[in-house]
Amino acid sequence: MLDKLNPATEDAPELAAERWIGALDAALASRSMEALSALLAPESHWRNIFGISWQFATFSGRQRVVAELLTRAEAVGASGFRLDDRALIPRRAVVAGRETIEAVFTFDTSNGPGTGAVRLLHERGGNSVAWTFSTMLDFNRICEARADGAAEQSHARDFAAPDWLEQRQASRAYADREPDVLIVGGGHAGIAAAVECKRIGLDALIVDRERRIGDNWRLRYRGLKLHNKTPVNLFRYLPFPPSFPDYIPKDKIANWLESYVDIMELDFWTETSFEGARYDDTTQRWTVTLQGTSGPRTLHPKHIVLATSVSGTPNIPRIDGIGNFEGKVLHSSAFAAGREWAGRSVVVFGTGTSAHDICQELHAAGADVTMVQRSPTMVVNVEPAQLYDKTYLGDGPAIEVRDILNSGVPLPVMKIAHRIITDEVKRLDASLLSRLERAGFQLEFGEDGTGWPLKFRSRGGGYYFNVGCSELIADGKIRLIQAADIADITATGLALKDGTSLGAELFVLATGYKGPDHLVGRLFGEDVAERVGRVWGFDDATQELRNMWTRTPQPGLWFAGGAFSQARIYSRFIALQIAAIEAGTLSKQLT
Repeated sequence: MLDKLNPATEDAPELAAERWIGALDAALASRSMEALSALLAPESHWRNIFGISWQFATFSGRQRVVAELLTRAEAVGASGFRLDDRALIPRRAVVAGRETIEAVFTFDTSNGPGTGAVRLLHERGGNSVAWTFSTMLDFNRICEARADGAAEQSHARDFAAPDWLEQRQASRAYADREPDVLIVGGGHAGIAAAVECKRIGLDALIVDRERRIGDNWRLRYRGLKLHNKTPVNLFRYLPFPPSFPDYIPKDKIANWLESYVDIMELDFWTETSFEGARYDDTTQRWTVTLQGTSGPRTLHPKHIVLATSVSGTPNIPRIDGIGNFEGKVLHSSAFAAGREWAGRSVVVFGTGTSAHDICQELHAAGADVTMVQRSPTMVVNVEPAQLYDKTYLGDGPAIEVRDILNSGVPLPVMKIAHRIITDEVKRLDASLLSRLERAGFQLEFGEDGTGWPLKFRSRGGGYYFNVGCSELIADGKIRLIQAADIADITATGLALKDGTSLGAELFVLATGYKGPDHLVGRLFGEDVAERVGRVWGFDDATQELRNMWTRTPQPGLWFAGGAFSQARIYSRFIALQIAAIEAGTLSKQLT
């Protein structure tokens, strides 16, 4: 039986962690199933993020973890496990309601140096056993090793040679070379992938259809801000300055993306549409058709990273009778500002974050606003919503260490933690939630009450961070109706089942976005789409997101997406895998 730690009687965290990591190293060296089993809790989980073998998967249960770990550790010579107390002094921490000892460690493999995190429980009898541990290749140390001996020359001796600006212009032109990696989509995920590819020595080009870097944020509705705090959304190598607000406005983040691309010297083509690509199994290259302002262009990269966002393509659902409406119909992605609708009637379909923000902006501009709820939605006040990201808030270790700790929480434990947080969020927001329900708003809180982060990872939406719109709905200042209340859509608005009518001049379809997999067939062919399968959402076998940041069944095709923190943590592993493929140490085919 596992008990909570008793600080008065148990080993200090440093001693317990040191003892456990030494025993792990010895158990793997001796290949002892018995010794390794003794180090693991019965319900233990191992999350391997390409740390021990080129696999991204979570293994659960002591017996499964022992079998997988012994096999994979032997294959790559995993050894030399030791605490990294320079990154984090082992400490007591409550994780998913359980008291643990939390530590960061390093190790060595034939694929490169590794790092990871362990969370220990105390077992009656004095031993500490691992509840969760994670392993990943150490991107920073691998890049530093590859860069040894590549010191930059202090000054050019040939003044007739191209200067820095001329070199940058030539690099962006790709007049005499092909990129190793073509990244489609210039948002934060594409940029994160490009900067990691460049650091590890790959030639990466970003293409984006917008006119200006950052326009995928800049051109969205006026009131948009990031809904989690600044420390969660930091970029690798260039953190935000202290003057940045807690919640960054969309234009500010757009300008930051533009500055980041310039500072990190990334090659980026704007106003360039990706028309499609075909893969040649013989040459192991893509033939890519692009359309830019100067006409078509064909490239032959070895790899394509599709970074068009988890929520990049508007979802236009079939709404019976909408063709009858003679007013204007916009998807939320095309809604810019509410000012032009002052004094006019607007109906907004949807109850996610965009729908609420647009309703609030329209109300502030003086429009008569009706929200149509199509399905139950989670609502959480914006401040309690930060509880899900508490790893990154407050004083603590460097962002790199926090990323190791955060990524070291496997899905089963994350679900437990998020259920606890969601219960607390509901308690904190009880008054508001009660008022919403009285106004007819239908609430739900994610699968098994796990809250918004897993809703995002499974369906890309279905929640709202309240910054004032919920009070407007509860007070009746924004009208709320259910989609089931609509009898018909007319030329001038809605006919309701109670016999009343509701006039409107504008319908806003805040109906979300399609996932990245819907593009695969159109851009790469139905055979590739069938081979790849679903993208995003959890895979039951691996307990990880499907086809994200890892090799797909289609050689040379990769996917990057998700929140700022996900892009920061996981994009480096795309770069690592591609570099290993190009070095001949990793097959392009899945194994």
